[in-house]
Amino acid sequence: MAYVGKYIDKASYRVYCVVGDGESAEGSIWEALAFSSFYKLDNLVVIFDVNRLGQSQPTQLQHDLETYRLRTEAFGCHSIVVDGHNVEELLKAFSCARTVKNKPVTLICKTYKGQGFPGIVNQDNWHGKPLGSKAKEVLDYLSTQLSNHLRGSYLLPPQPLDDCSELKLLGTVKLPSPPQYKIGDKVATRLAYGNALSRIGETCNRVIGLDGDTKNSTFSIKLKDVKPDQFVECFIAEQNLVGVAIGCAARGRTIPFVSTFAAFLTRSFDQIRMGAVSQTNCNFAGSHVGVSIGEDGPSQMGLEDLAMFRTVINSTVFYPSDAVATERAVELAANTMGICYIRTGRPNQPVIYSPEESFCIGKGKVVRTAGSTGDHLTVVASGITLTEALKAADILASENINIRVIDPFTIKPIDNELLAKAVNETSSKVLTVEDHVPEGGIGDAVSEALSHCGVEHTVHRLAIKEVPRSGKPEELLAKYGVDSSAIIHAVKALLGKK
Repeated sequence: MAYVGKYIDKASYRVYCVVGDGESAEGSIWEALAFSSFYKLDNLVVIFDVNRLGQSQPTQLQHDLETYRLRTEAFGCHSIVVDGHNVEELLKAFSCARTVKNKPVTLICKTYKGQGFPGIVNQDNWHGKPLGSKAKEVLDYLSTQLSNHLRGSYLLPPQPLDDCSELKLLGTVKLPSPPQYKIGDKVATRLAYGNALSRIGETCNRVIGLDGDTKNSTFSIKLKDVKPDQFVECFIAEQNLVGVAIGCAARGRTIPFVSTFAAFLTRSFDQIRMGAVSQTNCNFAGSHVGVSIGEDGPSQMGLEDLAMFRTVINSTVFYPSDAVATERAVELAANTMGICYIRTGRPNQPVIYSPEESFCIGKGKVVRTAGSTGDHLTVVASGITLTEALKAADILASENINIRVIDPFTIKPIDNELLAKAVNETSSKVLTVEDHVPEGGIGDAVSEALSHCGVEHTVHRLAIKEVPRSGKPEELLAKYGVDSSAIIHAVKALLGKK
């Protein structure tokens, strides 16, 4: 919020954030302070409530205010130590904060938990508990401290100046022209993501990109190249990367797109989850997914991301299978309420859709079929495995085995109607293929969808079922059983053919 206020809205408002001393043990707090000082966010005041007590025991530093001061100053902040119960000191500190330039301000406030509550103040083991038998004593004491017993008489501050009211951006963002690819071109979906982000960024100055020092791999650098003021480098601090994006989305002032390797987004799942709880509109692109990234090895392979984002409340999960679909996914995500996730891959993949192809959330595509009565089995795949499924379909067709290949486009929501129709017209057996762990991905999404459709079915899954190794992409797809050969073998086994 402070970043948008200073650099995008150029607004007069200031941002105040209260941090508990217990939660200051979180690394994300210090990621945020490092970001704030780097970008000289002098419109930000962080208030540390140092009350000494955590939930189950005293905090690490308790009332060591000097260490809090030194640490926050080491992170580039202007730090002020105050008595958190002294109103005059607080007012002076807030006034001083307004005069500080080119760095955030931290107020280190010494407080006592339960201040004003006899028998409870500064005592451990009262976190989140009702007063119980002490309630009357406390209420009686508090009533003696009131200087004005007139009900309905309040001292209210003036209404703040609102120079940045909420914007209504959803539904306004469009690609300036259809995607510029030809069927048969080989383009990585991560590159198509960068192309689309830069194109919508040029048409809407409220689209911003945020990255964690992977912009040359996720291709969010494409936006930075054409609209540097609409790009925020958050460095390798993924929890703060997501936190900044959620702040940027507040009051609809921007449409943020966060990009990094899908594997690295697992570090920030709590921030994503809480973003959904607060009903944020924020978009994520996870690149370098699955074993198809090749030589970088398992630490870089996003294998759990579909499962993770499918669990997020009211999320939309895109898994585009070519460059055209990816650009349309970006356009749709920019106009969709809630958390959106776009899964992109590293390898070059053939373009299978024409630039004029239309896409809708919750609607899949049949990309290979012999007709309503000519298909023997349904195969559902996305991304790199859809490419492999189409290779398998060509080989199987030469042996008079026809498979219906479905590209779901969105994994959440998935196209229940299309899947049920395919099962009814082929056989009760469905094969899903994904460069992802078996849990929570395409296979589970298909199985859940068909279980609600009242059609007899059995879902068979090809997925990454062990910790992978480093290697060439084609070698790894084969080794872990999600390439065209594995699909051919599985189809024949399910149909009882050698």
